[in-house]
Amino acid sequence: MADGTNLVTIRDIDVPFFRMVMILVKWSIAAIPAIIIAAILYALLFAVIGGVVGSVVAIINSLLQALGVPIPDITPPPA
Repeated sequence: MADGTNLVTIRDIDVPFFRMVMILVKWSIAAIPAIIIAAILYALLFAVIGGVVGSVVAIINSLLQALGVPIPDITPPPA
């Protein structure tokens, strides 16, 4: 190897079972705040999308009413 690098092959990693369990427990505990943050971000994203879609529907409804297009009144049937 002319450039001074060496190739390395890893054949085995010896990690005790209890140590591997502790690593997985730490990852699980660390995932809880990440899930909470992701849920908050998704909620904000969908709230913004819902607001935009609701506004667009309201604008379209107002335009249709201004043009005189009949819009059926959708009311739930009496119980």
